[in-house]
Amino acid sequence: MFIYGKTAANGIAVMSYLAADPARRAGSGEIARARGISVALTAKLLTQLAAAGLVNGQPGPGGGYTLARTASEICLFDIVALFEQTDEPSRCPFGPNWCGHGEPCPLHNTIVEMVENNRRFMENTTLAIFQKTNA
Repeated sequence: MFIYGKTAANGIAVMSYLAADPARRAGSGEIARARGISVALTAKLLTQLAAAGLVNGQPGPGGGYTLARTASEICLFDIVALFEQTDEPSRCPFGPNWCGHGEPCPLHNTIVEMVENNRRFMENTTLAIFQKTNA
């Protein structure tokens, strides 16, 4: 089922920090402290986000990370899709022997709708909501 987990949530936390003041570079230690995430995990997330083209890193003194595009050009789905399998079909909470064999379970349509609404929300919500001018 497509509901994002802790790694994706931490990815959003890191990106939201950068989006709050997009002109300013921030180091992994600063972001980690601000978001309550370990420095090692923050550094790993930033490496993955940079490889995906969502952040730019500048090494050395005065270096740090910034968004690779404007906050309004990066949606939550862009981030979540790096860390979660987003194209898998909804799984039945009763196991594979119910849905897919005859009538769907009583929750099937509700789960499908929830997953579709969640995806739509993430595709339509950009990092611009985290900018200081919008806070």
